[in-house]
Amino acid sequence: MYFVDVVDEVETAAERHRREVPRGLSLRRVAVVLVTAAIALTFISFFRGPGTLMTLFPGAAEGNSEFKGLVWWALISIACYVLIPAVSIVAMRGSFADYGAGRPVTTRSWKPYAVLYGLSLPFILAASFLPGFQAKYPFYRLVEEEAIWPYLAVFWILYALQFVALELFFRGYLLFGLSPRLGIAAVFVMVVPYTMIHFTKPLAEALSAIVGGTALGFLSLKTHSVWWGAALHIAIAMTMDVLALWHAGFL
Repeated sequence: MYFVDVVDEVETAAERHRREVPRGLSLRRVAVVLVTAAIALTFISFFRGPGTLMTLFPGAAEGNSEFKGLVWWALISIACYVLIPAVSIVAMRGSFADYGAGRPVTTRSWKPYAVLYGLSLPFILAASFLPGFQAKYPFYRLVEEEAIWPYLAVFWILYALQFVALELFFRGYLLFGLSPRLGIAAVFVMVVPYTMIHFTKPLAEALSAIVGGTALGFLSLKTHSVWWGAALHIAIAMTMDVLALWHAGFL
């Protein structure tokens, strides 16, 4: 019933939107959101790799190049996930509050996200024993006798901010930008590119992105906010990194 209520609420709002907003204006907004999303994802794909960093800043190859490459990856991701959609929101004279960023974090909405984390935890723990998982995580690989501070700790901060930006993009900009016209179908439109950014991950993680992305989409529409979803995403990512470090013998 929790999800049925979301469907009823979103579909009722979409029907009202289609009656009250001129069709041309409504479709133009959908086109702007989808094209902007395509541009942002294209820029991320082509420019966040370490090769771009080395091309722009040849001196970055010196010192801890792995750390610098990951910092570049995080900064480009954050910029494309947040700044490019922000330009279109301002151009459409919209408000960031309309895209899941306006509601303050409240304790009333945390329970379903805690349930999702609890359901995910056994699968994450089981996956952490697989070679594919251990080959992918942690993103920043400590060398022998290297401490968590400063490089891993700094990267974790940027890693967390990257997930906030990701939630603002997928469960915020895409979802709330499309749902007034598409209704609940916007959740499944959003899940397609969200799953595709996981194609470089292990197969199990990519498949779980379909389920997780759909659940987070429904919850964002229910709470009208992306913030608890960002907290859940960070918690899962940190759990995966910590488990990987444990398997590698650093913890």
